[in-house]
Amino acid sequence: MASKKPTGTQQVEQVPTSDLIPYARNARTHSDAQVAQIAGSIQEFGFCNPVLIDGQNGIIAGHGRVMAANLLKLQTVPCIRLDHLTDAQKRAYILADNRIALSSGWDEAMLANELQDLHADEIDLGLTGFDAEELGKLLGYEAGEVELPESSTEEVNTDSFEMQCKCPRCQFEFDPPKA
Repeated sequence: MASKKPTGTQQVEQVPTSDLIPYARNARTHSDAQVAQIAGSIQEFGFCNPVLIDGQNGIIAGHGRVMAANLLKLQTVPCIRLDHLTDAQKRAYILADNRIALSSGWDEAMLANELQDLHADEIDLGLTGFDAEELGKLLGYEAGEVELPESSTEEVNTDSFEMQCKCPRCQFEFDPPKA
């Protein structure tokens, strides 16, 4: 069954996160670690990739972004409404959106150059989603090749440290951020 084609320009709208409805049969999973990565990306770069929703606020694409938004306690997120899709097309697109991206590859030489340049620009490479082992391989470091400074290998006595703040809920101690 053919759907109607979208007409005009699709508008980005802010939708309350509490109004968004996850697709109950979403086959894509998101670990807590990945949701934390997405949240870090949103904090660093902003919410650059709108959530795709249907006419009833059902999430078509962006489940992980919505989970990260909830983690960050965002009240609203940018969304684009895809109300031109049939129910079957929505279900197929949910799978296609996740699977097609997995079919791409990397130009590893280009990737390594980009990572080296980002490192030189003092960008936190953890924000790219690559783990330490992958970054080491791409940047040409062998295991054990990077030496830690002597001071970081010495045991530090933490008994004399006092933090200025303590979380009343979990008792975690910390210093407030510097303004």
